[in-house]
Amino acid sequence: MLDRIEQKIVDIIDAKADEIIAFGTDIFNHAELGYKEVRTSGKFVEEMKKLGLDSETGWAITGTKSYLKPKGTTEGPVLAVIGEMDALPIPNHPNAWNGAAHSCGHHAQLTGVLGAAMALTDPEVAESMAGNICFMGVPAEEFVDIEWKNQMMKEGKLGYGGGKCELIRVGAFDDIDLALGHHSFPGQDFGHFNSSSNGFVNKTVTFKGRAAHAAGMPHHGIDALNAATASLVNIAFQQESFRDEDGVRCHGFISDGGSAVNIIADNITMQYCVRAKTPEAYKDAAKKVDRSFKAAAMATGCDVTIETMAGYMSGVVNPNTEILQSVFDEIKAEGKYTNQFDTLGHSTGSDDFGDVASLMPLVHFTTGGVTGTVHGPDFMISDPYVAYVVTAKIFALTAYRLMKNGAEGAKDQLATYKPVMTKEEYIAFQDSMQTTETFTTEKLPIVGLDK
Repeated sequence: MLDRIEQKIVDIIDAKADEIIAFGTDIFNHAELGYKEVRTSGKFVEEMKKLGLDSETGWAITGTKSYLKPKGTTEGPVLAVIGEMDALPIPNHPNAWNGAAHSCGHHAQLTGVLGAAMALTDPEVAESMAGNICFMGVPAEEFVDIEWKNQMMKEGKLGYGGGKCELIRVGAFDDIDLALGHHSFPGQDFGHFNSSSNGFVNKTVTFKGRAAHAAGMPHHGIDALNAATASLVNIAFQQESFRDEDGVRCHGFISDGGSAVNIIADNITMQYCVRAKTPEAYKDAAKKVDRSFKAAAMATGCDVTIETMAGYMSGVVNPNTEILQSVFDEIKAEGKYTNQFDTLGHSTGSDDFGDVASLMPLVHFTTGGVTGTVHGPDFMISDPYVAYVVTAKIFALTAYRLMKNGAEGAKDQLATYKPVMTKEEYIAFQDSMQTTETFTTEKLPIVGLDK
């Protein structure tokens, strides 16, 4: 049953429902890719300012942090309430903006964080909580736009491809003790998002061949497209060497492939991802995939450069879910939204909340109000109240229950959590995964060229 402060939280969010939905709709219609969320970040900062909160900006390029209470003035744990900002490159989505679309619901996360902030900044509500809350707008959860990110890394402007990974690296989580996060999924009202998940590494693979007339003198060329095709066959034949329980997934696409139909392709670039349940498993799979690229290069006479970029850590299950479930029960008691669907077990997908959960407790939930295919051009908002307002309520009530009574709930989370690694160990591991290797082959003489 809601106490008086909790009822006030719900009432404030309901009173602000139109504003919350308007913000979510605006962000949905102005999607931006990772580390490019300039407009999105700016809008979030504007809303924080309206609530009387100053924002630290420039964290991992576009990330923001806004503290409920003056930073460093409170005792007790600091809870990060996290909203992701980035979208996906889906130009055929009907609401695409500059080729990007929110087909994973990150705009709903950010909107939920704003709605929660509207309630938690009420003076009486804020005073009733111990510790501090940091409202975070975080960039680049989607591991896309790889070649651009790779170039940013080479220029020293970026360390890692994933937004939370980069935020960890640059110290944005140094004063954070635990985190609260969200994702959107079709076919539900809300649920626990408490599954383990695959970690991964990402690869940019460039085959270098030799151009030639594809019809008149193909034997003068070295076909990089043939090498890329052969590498996919080689990878397919590796499947039986992967254990079923490791959930290995190898997938990618050709991002740059040839110049004309009548020219032997001398340059093919592939983006490739290798995922598995544990670091041991995806490191093993990555070595086999690299071997497949090299074998294809050797067979065709190409050279190949394999640039490996650190991806995300495997997701961590948090068994301490009582407070989140108690909030779900309160939402159910309203009678309008009752469909709880829990995402448990193991997911072969990945997200960088797993990186956060490797260092600190993560409370992670889902809401619906969306239809279509996640990461697809038909992903749409079907019920804005669920997608945005219910999300805000769950964010706010969960944060309050973690931080009330001297942050008793948050302290319990910290007492029962066992970190996977320290920040230093995390950075060392991530850095160890970032490698560049070039494999060259002997170039045979062209038959008949001297005649």
